[in-house]
Formats: sequence, C-alpha cells, structure tokens
Amino acid sequence: MKYAFMAEHRLLFSIRAMCRCLRVQPSGFYAWLKDPLSKRALEDRRQTELIRAAWSESGKVYGYRKLHDDLADMGENCRPNRVARLTRLASIRAQLSYRRRPGHSGDKPSLAVDNTLDRQFDAEAPDKAWVTDITYIRTHEGFAYLAVVIDLFSRLVVGWSMQARQTTNVVLQALLAAVWRRKPKDRVLVHSDQGSQFTSMEWASFLKHHDLQPSMSRRGNCHDNAVAESFFNLLKRERIRRKVYRTRDEARRDVFDYIEMFYNPTRKLARNGMLSPIEFERQHKAKAEGV
Repeated sequence: MKYAFMAEHRLLFSIRAMCRCLRVQPSGFYAWLKDPLSKRALEDRRQTELIRAAWSESGKVYGYRKLHDDLADMGENCRPNRVARLTRLASIRAQLSYRRRPGHSGDKPSLAVDNTLDRQFDAEAPDKAWVTDITYIRTHEGFAYLAVVIDLFSRLVVGWSMQARQTTNVVLQALLAAVWRRKPKDRVLVHSDQGSQFTSMEWASFLKHHDLQPSMSRRGNCHDNAVAESFFNLLKRERIRRKVYRTRDEARRDVFDYIEMFYNPTRKLARNGMLSPIEFERQHKAKAEGV
C-alpha cells in the first residue's frame, strides 16, 4: 500500500522524501515498480476472478462456504478462510434474504403449524404421510425451481412441479399433482419446512380444501425434513451436476426423465430392500391382496 501511494504521488513529492516519511527504502520501491504484484498477489487476483465467476453463476446468492466448495470442484487448493478473505475484499456477499417492500409487511401473515411428523419417516402404508420441499436448478436462462412431494412409505415422488419463479404456485402445483395422481381416500399428513411458500394463506387453504393435515419442521432445522433433502441430494448427484442446461425447458425434460423414467420405476433404494419405489408399492399391494 505504501509503494502504491508513492507511485501515485511521485510527481508531487520526491521519492526520497516519501521514503523518509513512510520509513521505506528507495531500493524497495524501485524493485516494486519493476514487479508491483507478488506471486501471492497474482494468485489472489486469479482466484478472485474464479470466485467472482462462481458467484455470478449462482445468481449472486452464494456465500464464501459454497464458493469454497465450487473452487474445490474446480481443483483449486485453498482454505475456506482464504476464500472468505478474498470474497470480503471483492465485496462479494451471500444473498441471505429478500428485502421487504415498504408498507407490505403485514399483508400476508405466516401460518406456521406444529411438527406433527416429528421425524417419523417410516409410514406403514401408502398415502399416510407425504413430505414436500423446493430446490433450485441452474440454467443459462436463470434458475428453475423444482418442488416435489414424496410418499414416506415407498419414497415415491407422487407429485412435482418446476417453474421459473419461487412462488407458492410451484409448490401448490406439485401438491395438486400428488392429489390427482394418488386420490387418497383418507386424510394424509403433509410435512414441509417453514418456507414462505408453505406458510402462505394459499397453502393453508389448499390443505384444508383437500382434507390434508399440515405439519412443519422447526424453524431452521433441515433434519426435520431429511427425506426431501435426501432426494434432492440424490437428484443433483446422479443427474443435475453432470449436466449443463441451456434452458429451463431442457432442465424440465431432464428432471422428468430422472423422476418418471428412472427414479420412480427403476432406482433401487436400500430402505426398500433394493426395490424401486413403484416395485416396492406393487409388492406391498400384492401381499395385501394375498396374490
């Protein structure tokens, strides 16, 4: 920083006068002029550009921890503390939440309910308990948001929806698909987290209209909805991270292929005795009917 100051002001003050004031050697300043950036500074600059690119790719929402993971995926050898320092110097920050619009804080009150499911992730029969959640998928057009509804008995994805915006409608469409597909005769427990989509008036009204019992995770506790989180991790590891989607439609087609053509009918799950969700339910039905 001292040498940079001297270089900027050397037309106003003599080099030796500035060296005396700043307590540096003239030889050091002239050596810096020949090679102003050290190897470490050059490496900082290079990795800062990689961090900035990864941050932009995330829609400028990632913090330093996720950015460190991205750099590790690129083969970069750096510690989280170094990434934190570089992101701070580059004014790169995670998007923690959306700012509230002035004067609209009380328009749509949140409707949180008790954690009735209470991590009881094994159901005794189909359509006793469903879990739902939402995630995002990157495309060159921007994010696509995927909502799924999973039956805890077989881990079958009984409903899903994918849209360009993270609104209540995307989770309602996934739940509507589940109701249409399963047509449950008895009341189903539907468990979600406390995201704004699931605490909206529209969500509560839909549950009541279709005689579905709500349940919600405790705030900030992802383990209360571990089954949905596990499915998203599986989807991203086995399919999404292997692809680069140009459009949201391309991503939607690939998600359809994964869920409807692979996961539900074919994907072997250890908790199902190495049977796919559809086969697990088929055998359960045949056993119940004495076939």
